[in-house]
Amino acid sequence: MTFSPVDHQTHATRKFHEFRVGEVFRAPSRTMTEGVFAAFQAASGDNHPIHYDRAYLQRLGHRDLMAHGYQTLIQAAIGASPLAHEMGEALIGFLEQSSKFLAPVYCGDTLYPSFVVSELKKNTTTGVLTVDISIHNQDGVKVVEGHQSYLMHL
Repeated sequence: MTFSPVDHQTHATRKFHEFRVGEVFRAPSRTMTEGVFAAFQAASGDNHPIHYDRAYLQRLGHRDLMAHGYQTLIQAAIGASPLAHEMGEALIGFLEQSSKFLAPVYCGDTLYPSFVVSELKKNTTTGVLTVDISIHNQDGVKVVEGHQSYLMHL
């Protein structure tokens, strides 16, 4: 058997018309470790003490380091879920997103992202697939909700 990177797929790919409103996709859970906090701080340049100074947070009544909203939101990147892999080469690009941050995320929390196909809008040669996103923590508390839209080839 000859190896081909093109054939090295983790999921079968699908065309736009094969997706259905109501389909649910889940990304693996991720724990917000000190390493994740440090990596996000380094990548974002955000140096507010609410994200790295435990004494500061204790004075404010928080139990531990508090994740930046975008640090939480990136856990809902579709590339970490089966959805992007099933879109395969039909995926053209990320069009838009909106999000609401509903509860704090602390160091040590484990997050569970999910995506529900909420709209499929067909155009002439492309389509827009929209998903509602939610992220829950280990206690079942929804910490983020929102939506994301992606442009796809038909």
